[in-house]
Amino acid sequence: MSKPIVAIIGKPNVGKSTFFNYLVGSRISIVQDTPGVTRDRIYADTNWRGRNFTLIDTAGIEPDSEDIILSQMREQANLAIAMADVIIFLTDIRQGITAADQEIAVMLKKSGKPVVLVCNKADNFEKDREEIYEFYNLGLGEPYPISASNAIGIGDVLDKIYESFPEKSKDEDEEDIIKVAVIGKPNVGKSSLINKILGENRTIVSDIAGTTRDAIDSRFENEKGKYILIDTAGIRRKSKVKESIEKFSIMRTLLAIERADVCLMMIDALEGVTDQDAKIAGEAHEAGKGIIIVVNKWDEYEKETGTLEKYKKEIYSKLSYLSYAPIIFISAKTGQRVNKLFDMINHVNEQNSMRVTTSVLNQVINEAIAIVQPPTDKGKRLKIFYGTQASTKPPTFVIFVNNKQLFHFSYERYLVNQIRKEFGLEGTPVRIIVREKNEKDV
Repeated sequence: MSKPIVAIIGKPNVGKSTFFNYLVGSRISIVQDTPGVTRDRIYADTNWRGRNFTLIDTAGIEPDSEDIILSQMREQANLAIAMADVIIFLTDIRQGITAADQEIAVMLKKSGKPVVLVCNKADNFEKDREEIYEFYNLGLGEPYPISASNAIGIGDVLDKIYESFPEKSKDEDEEDIIKVAVIGKPNVGKSSLINKILGENRTIVSDIAGTTRDAIDSRFENEKGKYILIDTAGIRRKSKVKESIEKFSIMRTLLAIERADVCLMMIDALEGVTDQDAKIAGEAHEAGKGIIIVVNKWDEYEKETGTLEKYKKEIYSKLSYLSYAPIIFISAKTGQRVNKLFDMINHVNEQNSMRVTTSVLNQVINEAIAIVQPPTDKGKRLKIFYGTQASTKPPTFVIFVNNKQLFHFSYERYLVNQIRKEFGLEGTPVRIIVREKNEKDV
């Protein structure tokens, strides 16, 4: 079992995003803060009272709407309800109970999931508390008045969520268990690989693309260590995503990437790297995960002298941002080289978790500066004072400089390459955060 999932559900304009942003950005500590991630996310890993959980924001539900966009929003919310362990039903205390609230309440009761009823926009807390009693009519237990914009009453809601969590599984906090997500587009052999590893047909294998609708966790242990293998549904191109169940699969895959330590990016040897492969690999890279590129169906590929090295060059050419990721050629069908995956998984996980002492890091930075001087612009030269490691998973370094504007991307890439040259860091992204510091403060 992975950490609990909490979904925020409600009709439009009740303040779901404000509530979500407050929780993940302020009151709750962010468990996995990935610098450089620019994509909009509808989920975040957070923590309350020492329990990690995943929070999902959803678009507003309009139960009776025939509008296509609103219909899709409703589908998305239904999928989040199906995934969630606990549901936050957010309402607007100023509006009172609406017909939409009543229909959503019926939907949530049918789900059988624990529901925490929250009444937002109680900005005048003492006055608005009198309006709360109406919400008992929804039949979802005690309503909690809050003001998401003013951060009032949120602690009680978090405590109620915490009390509603399922019992903690032994997997949740075991640091020696490596979580491995098998990712890739449909029909590249993800389920076949997991079945080969497990030695049993744990997941349905079929030539029909998209057979695996959900992310399935399988616990596995061998002489190399303990693992949780996460089989995911393939991500299709958006133009092909028509069924709501496919949207669910995409969300599930992205969540699987988020909670994995290492991602096995599977590519079909016969098809080569496609645009869709690049998108999926990019999600894992942006999330800062350890990555191994797994080329499947290698037994079916016609070979000649130098084929393997030529194929590697083509992969790195199309996935240039993954030049740090090792490549392994396998056959999930025959088991060719599958046993070698675990040494690579262990190695990449260690690299993704590597911590470098400040003194050694600055020695490498100073040597890099001596080899290639920092850039200048209009007579001003970039000065790098020192660096320190801020976090792991991925290794993230803070570099203190005199002027951030002078720290060009090309020099950042040079420093990253020098750090990799010294410490390896194979299979993991490396993040650089630049901060300004006055010379007199150094």
